[in-house]
Amino acid sequence: MERKTRQRDAIRTTFDRLKRPLSVAEVLDDASRNLEGLGIATVYRSLASFVEEGWLEPVEIAGEPVRYERAGKAHHHHFRCERCARVFDVDGCIENLRRLVPPKFRMRDHAVTLYGLCSRCA
Repeated sequence: MERKTRQRDAIRTTFDRLKRPLSVAEVLDDASRNLEGLGIATVYRSLASFVEEGWLEPVEIAGEPVRYERAGKAHHHHFRCERCARVFDVDGCIENLRRLVPPKFRMRDHAVTLYGLCSRCA
């Protein structure tokens, strides 16, 4: 386990405050407001460490840089705003998704991303 640092605390605070999947750039921008001099390399190292510790997990959206969100959430999907590019959690899931799977196929997992305008951009 890594030691507690002001940089790691600032990054944790960003995730706790914003409560949505964040890109590296979003983490750097927000955490830098609370901690002057925070560098991109420190953000990358901290995010990798948080994933290894199980505190964060990566969020992959096709054609996008990886984002990160707090681990341990119930099954959910994501919404990506087409104007501001922010990503938000969407609670719940499509019912009866397994019936879309062709006969004799086995579905292991799925991910759904909704696209449109967030409330701020709409």
